[in-house]
Amino acid sequence: MAEKSSKCFAAFTLFIFMLLLCSVNGGLQKNNDEFINSRIEEQMKSLMNSTMAERIKEVKVRNDQAVVKQPEEIASMVQKSISNSTARRNLGYFSCGTGNPIDDCWRCDPNWHKNRKRLADCAIGFGRNAVGGRDGKYYVVTDPSDNDVINPKPGTLRHAVIQEEPLWIIFKRDMVITLKQELIMNSFKTIDGRGYNIHIANGACVTIQYITNVIIHGLNIHDCKPTGNAMVRSTPTHYGWRTIADGDGISLFGASHVWIDHNSLAHCADGLIDAIMASTAITISNNYFTHHNEVMLLGHSDSYTKDKVMQVTIAYNHFGEGLIQRMPRCRHGYFHVVNNDYTHWEMYAIGGSAEPTINSQGNRYLAPTNPNAKEVTKRVDNNEGRWKHWNWRSEGDLLLNGAYFTASGSGAGASYARASSLSAKPSSLVSTLTSGAGVLNCRRGHQC
Repeated sequence: MAEKSSKCFAAFTLFIFMLLLCSVNGGLQKNNDEFINSRIEEQMKSLMNSTMAERIKEVKVRNDQAVVKQPEEIASMVQKSISNSTARRNLGYFSCGTGNPIDDCWRCDPNWHKNRKRLADCAIGFGRNAVGGRDGKYYVVTDPSDNDVINPKPGTLRHAVIQEEPLWIIFKRDMVITLKQELIMNSFKTIDGRGYNIHIANGACVTIQYITNVIIHGLNIHDCKPTGNAMVRSTPTHYGWRTIADGDGISLFGASHVWIDHNSLAHCADGLIDAIMASTAITISNNYFTHHNEVMLLGHSDSYTKDKVMQVTIAYNHFGEGLIQRMPRCRHGYFHVVNNDYTHWEMYAIGGSAEPTINSQGNRYLAPTNPNAKEVTKRVDNNEGRWKHWNWRSEGDLLLNGAYFTASGSGAGASYARASSLSAKPSSLVSTLTSGAGVLNCRRGHQC
């Protein structure tokens, strides 16, 4: 009996030892995606005690509805809009027209300040239905302070963005707003910086999380820093605990119908614009990006397959001095990169993993002098047997100073026009199309 007990004890001890060994080996094999997932899980836990838990229940249905079943149709719509805008300019309809369909929609109006909400009708691409606060009242920010993130003072930007009703948020004067914690926005909001010099800088920055219909226009966003481990208000009736934020300029997390236009972004702790966790229906246009390493992340992780719903249009942006990589870095989804000006990168311009579809049309890519950094594209996967089937195509791009784009999948063919009836504007016009990228100098009574 004693011998049998001894054998049982030895077997039990061996079993425990093997469990510990597996645990140690598993810990040693933890990869970067698992680390990121753990950070997201922390954020999710913090959300479940907040009103954002209610938003999570709605976000999947809303984002699924936002998905365009035939992304090529939207690509074609963008191309038609560009061509029609340029045709109007050539016919003399707009003395200030550039052929940029977004700008030609509103910038030629000297009374833009009286017709601000016209902007909401000018978006193109996947984020074309983002109305922001078009159907609400104006809210004038009069105070740049952010002294109380739980009970924000009326007249501050934080007080404006948390309200439940649609609002078109404008500013009374030039401001530098240093946020103590993330600016957690609510749905149906436009932040419109036109007419004044508005900086969100040297603190936390903008978070668009589990909400819909947001327009961000005319802001200087820079020097964003990690914040968190604090209580922050997200609606007039609720505040909750926020874990550490990475320090993105603009962070999209489970968001839909978002338009980010004519902003200048630089020098942030993490990304300038990051969109993850099944965010979709997004247009990023007319922005000026400078002095940053990892510019734009679109997609949470290779293992997060819910990002297959992600659809993003990136148009008329200027990727300028001091940039290194990720313009953007894509996972899963569908990404239309059209008529952008890439004048600087140190590693690569466009990268991706997990089989994203990347449609590059009419861009200008100027490679750096470094002979080892001439390739526009980077697959974060060394197995050509896998990535050669990914649909990455270049159509009408201008490749300068030895730049080259490695196409794959259907993009390697001579023609890839599926639902496109008109091509993007020639890359020779990119300098004109992007001439106003970044924050505009708008004065009342004058064309912007």
